Amino acid sequence: MVVAVSALLVASPALSRLLVWPRTEFFTELWLLGPNHMAEDYPYNVSRDQNYSVFLGIGNRLGRLAYYGIAVKFRNQTQPAANSFNRTFSSLPALYNISAFVPDEQVLELPLTFSLNYSYSDALSRIEFYSLTLNNVLLNLTDCTATWDSGRNEFMGNLFFEAWIYNAAVGDFQYHERFVSLRLNMTV
Repeated sequence: MVVAVSALLVASPALSRLLVWPRTEFFTELWLLGPNHMAEDYPYNVSRDQNYSVFLGIGNRLGRLAYYGIAVKFRNQTQPAANSFNRTFSSLPALYNISAFVPDEQVLELPLTFSLNYSYSDALSRIEFYSLTLNNVLLNLTDCTATWDSGRNEFMGNLFFEAWIYNAAVGDFQYHERFVSLRLNMTV
């Protein structure tokens, strides 16, 4: 008996390579990393026309090749955000779309550099946004303003990324119930 148990213990690493267990969980990972490729030092206090860097990551654990569309959106404190509890996307239009094929069990990380152009109105105590530059692409923000939030002591802007996935059955992208965001305070 001891010999049989010892033989199984010795052979188990080799057997684990031969046995293929079915996957039971299928999902997508979506994350942001700070400028040093770590989950820290995210931009928060941002100044006008200064460049900031982050990394956007997509991990495919769906069991097949996936075609992702990442909707880049920007909002102030009163505009609708994506909601993870209700699994809904923001009704704001995408400012920019990032498309990528990611093979099963693979990860894609994209470096992103962004800056915001805005002005401060002392008379109105608000920020008026003009544009967001993302990886050298100028995006229009002229209909967006941010008012002073005295509870948080900030002029809040929220840069966020929603994951959409191509559904061949319907021939279009569908919201994949994943989003990540950066909460930003505009300095004056």
